[in-house]
Amino acid sequence: MKAMLLDSANSTLHLADLPTPVPKENEVLLKVHACGVCRTDLHVMDGELSNPKYPLILGHEVVGVVVDKGPKVEQFSIGQRLGVPWLGHTCGHCGYCTSKRENLCDSALFTGYTLDGGYAEYTVADQHYCFPIPDFYSDAEAAPLLCAGLIGYRALLAAGEAQRLGIYGFGAAAHIIAQVAHYQGRKVFAFTKPGDLAGQHFAIELGANWAGDSNLAPPEEMDAAIIFAPVGALIPQALNHTAKGGTVVCAGIHMSDIPQFPYALLWGERTIRSIANLTRRDGEEFLALAPKIGLRTEVETFPLQAANEALVRLRQGGIRGAAVLLMT
Repeated sequence: MKAMLLDSANSTLHLADLPTPVPKENEVLLKVHACGVCRTDLHVMDGELSNPKYPLILGHEVVGVVVDKGPKVEQFSIGQRLGVPWLGHTCGHCGYCTSKRENLCDSALFTGYTLDGGYAEYTVADQHYCFPIPDFYSDAEAAPLLCAGLIGYRALLAAGEAQRLGIYGFGAAAHIIAQVAHYQGRKVFAFTKPGDLAGQHFAIELGANWAGDSNLAPPEEMDAAIIFAPVGALIPQALNHTAKGGTVVCAGIHMSDIPQFPYALLWGERTIRSIANLTRRDGEEFLALAPKIGLRTEVETFPLQAANEALVRLRQGGIRGAAVLLMT
């Protein structure tokens, strides 16, 4: 099979001919149709996440069709379309796993990080960590749902019942979750890089009530804010505009250092919290909700061999919605 391979941190991907993987007893072999390109892929490439598997096939927003399966795979059939998310395996018996917090399992394995992912023509995945894909979505449209959508959904749950919601960093996750928040009747305030008028117009198109530069104040206090941008300096900015009792949710897997800020910004029972990975329940709930509310993803597609170009465009903020690799 063809795959885009990462040999080490701070290097570019290269096209490689590799053996097609053989599924183990609980694994499915998928012919990959599409794979989303996520900012986490950049964090892995830049060495900002420790101990990745090398050489590595990136990609954790995988959509494909089952073409083979191990002898213990019973829940999926040949020809079925599945999605493979970031969470690829957990131990199932630690305190986190047994208390419905499998996203925190210390023995977890992750697609496109400690397991090979979807920047390839084929991939294998544990049957217990795959999801059927709703027919409502094409392969390319479905791919961003598997991380941008799932992490965004978990972040939205962490924001609680906030009726005035700020979203910092209007990329793939934000363009999905803004639609969910709008459907739920919340006010959405979208913050972009200063001067990103195109991003601000995009946010308004998707139902945001206001959009502006990240260094500006929203038109009214926020009950909660979700920070998708990996910029620690946004935390005190968001706190400064969050009402007492509100929550600032950090939704990225990596963030630059948080600068010192006065306690007065946190006082008033404000909360800062992070989102780590996802649970299978998140996937089941969100993939049922998305077609029900008519949620749409906007994608820009690239061939597999153009993965480096897609990553550069993502790094530069040049993608409207989400970037997706197509294998055919």
